[in-house]
Amino acid sequence: MSDTPALLPTLERIAERLDARPHLLRMGALFSETVLMEIDDDCYYLTFHRGRIEKIAHGRNRKTPWRFAIRTDADALERFWQVQPAPGFHDLFGLVKLGRASIDGDILSLVKNLRFFKELLAIPREEERA
Repeated sequence: MSDTPALLPTLERIAERLDARPHLLRMGALFSETVLMEIDDDCYYLTFHRGRIEKIAHGRNRKTPWRFAIRTDADALERFWQVQPAPGFHDLFGLVKLGRASIDGDILSLVKNLRFFKELLAIPREEERA
């Protein structure tokens, strides 16, 4: 069994693919914060600097400050990343409405950068399509 956290390779691919999307980098250019993604019991801290993912840290750490948190389960995320997701699984707020995700913290920060985050989180879906 591997010591690599399940979602870490996917998040690293998202970071790589983000660098190849100038329109996303323009949208996120004013965003320099840390975001917590909690998938089941795994925590991932994504540190953004001017729209780029600078660092991904795995593991729960109460000392790491974050601006907002996206919490969901692995099955919901897998369904979200399908090429043609089922209704409700097509959107971050759709997952929240279904009760399969929650968003905590500074919601305004997320809403100000909503299109950036929606497209960022959909990158694995685009990989499946290709």
